[in-house]
Amino acid sequence: MKKIKLITTLLALATLAFAQENNAAWPVLKTYDQEHIQKIKMPVGGIGTGTISLTGRGSLEDWEIMNRPAKGFNPTLENWGPVKEKGPFFAIYVEDGEGEKQTRLLEGMPDESTYEAANGALANQIGLPRFGQTTFKAAYPFGQALLSDEKLPVEVVVGAYNPLIPGDVDNSSIPMVVLNYAVKNTSAKDINISLVGTIQNFIGYDGNRGKAKQNVNTIREEDGLKGLHYTSNGVDPASEQWGSFSLVSLNKGQTSYRTAWQKKTGRWDKKRLDFWDDFSEDGVLEPRENDEANAPMGSLAVKTTLQAGEEKNFRFLIAWHFPNRQTWDKPGFQKMIKATMGNYYTTKYEDSWDVIIKTLPQLDDLEEKTKMFVKALIESDIPDVVKEAALFNAAHLRTQLAFRIKSGQMLGWEGIFDDRGSCFGSCTHVWNYEQTTAFLFGELAKTMREVEYKYATDDEGMMSFRAYLPLDSAQKWNKAAADGQMGCVMKFYRDWQLSGDDAFLKEHWPKVKQSLEFCWIPGGWDADKNGVMEGSQHNTMDVEYFGPNPQMGFWYLGALKSAAEMAEYLGDKKFAKECRALFTEGSEWMDANLYNGEYYVQDIQPPMSADNVAPSLIGATGGDKSTDFTSPDYQLGEGVLVDQLVGQVFAHLVGLGYLADQDKIKQTTASIMKYNYVDKMYSHANFHRSYAIGDESALLMAAYPGERPEKPFPYFTEVMTGFEYTAAIGMLQEGMTEDGLKCIRNIRDRYDGKKRSPFDEAECGHHYSRSMIAWAGVLATSNFHYSAVDKSMSLTSLPGTYFWSNGYAWGTCEVKEKEAVLTVLSGSVKLDSFSLDGLGEKKLKGKIIFEGDEVAIKF
Repeated sequence: MKKIKLITTLLALATLAFAQENNAAWPVLKTYDQEHIQKIKMPVGGIGTGTISLTGRGSLEDWEIMNRPAKGFNPTLENWGPVKEKGPFFAIYVEDGEGEKQTRLLEGMPDESTYEAANGALANQIGLPRFGQTTFKAAYPFGQALLSDEKLPVEVVVGAYNPLIPGDVDNSSIPMVVLNYAVKNTSAKDINISLVGTIQNFIGYDGNRGKAKQNVNTIREEDGLKGLHYTSNGVDPASEQWGSFSLVSLNKGQTSYRTAWQKKTGRWDKKRLDFWDDFSEDGVLEPRENDEANAPMGSLAVKTTLQAGEEKNFRFLIAWHFPNRQTWDKPGFQKMIKATMGNYYTTKYEDSWDVIIKTLPQLDDLEEKTKMFVKALIESDIPDVVKEAALFNAAHLRTQLAFRIKSGQMLGWEGIFDDRGSCFGSCTHVWNYEQTTAFLFGELAKTMREVEYKYATDDEGMMSFRAYLPLDSAQKWNKAAADGQMGCVMKFYRDWQLSGDDAFLKEHWPKVKQSLEFCWIPGGWDADKNGVMEGSQHNTMDVEYFGPNPQMGFWYLGALKSAAEMAEYLGDKKFAKECRALFTEGSEWMDANLYNGEYYVQDIQPPMSADNVAPSLIGATGGDKSTDFTSPDYQLGEGVLVDQLVGQVFAHLVGLGYLADQDKIKQTTASIMKYNYVDKMYSHANFHRSYAIGDESALLMAAYPGERPEKPFPYFTEVMTGFEYTAAIGMLQEGMTEDGLKCIRNIRDRYDGKKRSPFDEAECGHHYSRSMIAWAGVLATSNFHYSAVDKSMSLTSLPGTYFWSNGYAWGTCEVKEKEAVLTVLSGSVKLDSFSLDGLGEKKLKGKIIFEGDEVAIKF
């Protein structure tokens, strides 16, 4: 047994060494051993294009390319009987020149939890041979599964990625998976190998809806490309499931194809056996015909020789093009308008083959830029767990969570369920938390502000916190959320500051101003106009708070301060003065009346009658009009709310300073750690959804060291990562570095590849958008601030090298003693001033720092 363990360990170490040597150019942030790979599913695809996931075993699963989520969908040829021939796969044939032949799937062993079912194990291609040892390395968007087996003379690194370049929206939105199979001959003699990829033509069926009909696989060879193009002659060209996809080999060697597998013959269907026997004979595919197949299988193989000790990379591309995205589906509240919105990405290409033709000439350059971005981040002196949380949660943007309609605006669900979106409408009170888009892709963030103010806000200033589609129906929800609407003002301020786009500010300012004035309508949030929200405040807890509370209060104060800055800039001095006066009054009132010596609480103030509540603030939860306005349930009361300082956290991120007394903010932050932190969740009673369990550690949504309402807001016993990140980032901002990092580390320990996927932080659905506030951890640990309006940049004075990005340009800054070396790696910045905390400000007089430039700034 010890000898076997030693051999296994040596094999794993040898594979790791091979991967490091062979793929040294691909950055690595996190490594997962064989005990922590089974839950890994890394989304690979462009922003707004859909995705395919690379698993920790090296397989491709969750084919979510047809305009909707499809968790667990592996396009499948179903047989009669107990055996289901599941899903696409890649395999390798190895022949040692002396008659010894072996064929294996290019993936590791499946999860043991799939072993038991009524008809045996259920994993994808479960009965086929595969590699015995697997580890996984990742630095999103790069993923690598390292495969080895003591009985094989090869080691293989299965790599996958899609270009991800901050500021370059189009080239980060390519509907493609780039696959790289790095194969090393570990023997002392030459061997013949062949790699094959097999994908069924499933056009017409998205895993839940539709049907494949008269689909066609075509061999294409042109301009050095060799591959299969998948189309349909029978699927309705207007359906969501209609489109095309392609599998292409970029490799030298003998190429062979199958555009179909054999027809069923006899009682037992043996087409998979026929394929395996054929490929295992010599690594070359013999053609088959099957004119009965509506969803024919397509296979592409390339054969070559590896000399003793030689390594070769084999690259394949999978591209797709499905243009007919529809409006929101299954909201759970109201019947939706049905219309085809289209996909922005499909306006760039004619079909999936065109994706490859147009991308291939620049693919090497895009890979280098993606590596440069990832390396700049992961090699910076930001804590590893912060980099992991920020980078791996950026994967959410590449799933069916977010999409761009044909006219270019980005929208998003709150999360995604297995086969549909979760909670439609780019919900403002959820997307308020997300910081990844603004600081990596500023132009996309601005399109979301366009939806909010140009389409979702009415002439009274009421913003529908869920935006219907088409956009001319965006106001149909007709309900406002207090935190959502105030957060949008702060987001607009942030996006104007990052872009310096005065035209953007001037175009939308009238509605931004109206959305703040909406607070003061009769029956509104601040009807008495004293800088404090007392009215019916629908919020992200999916309830209405009645009476002043910190969560809404700090969003409101942040919005007032943001609006004052924008009004002043535009010359609207009267409104700026009004906002500042309300800010001062409200801030002082909250400190005097809501702060209990340790944290801020809610002062519950029932409106007593629906007549005292503006109509657009009633029933915002989705038709629930049973509220007892004399004694409402679901309040916070005296609880310690985990994100009570979310408005303050946001204010720090955009340089607005403190919204209340600094000492009280710091003490409140400490109190959240004191009361909400649970070291082992098995000691905690949770009465709702469970996102942290057993021996896991977490921050609770609310704690009640004192009196608790009989029926608090529904999620008070839960744990959700977006809220945890908010509190943890607040800790980092207030100097509680050890506690902040501890809370972030607890989250990432839960998403460890063994229990949950590191690329799928969930809340109400997979890939929940709120968790993308994790990017703010990069900002908080580097204390990066940037304003294209003031043409200023500032960072921490703590020595080290820091990554920075403003959504349009990015680079690094090496901070030394009384000196900063600022490097722009992409884009350009124009600076009038540059600051290091505590060391002062240096005037640069409009200096433009271009891509590739490095500037030393001495203090």
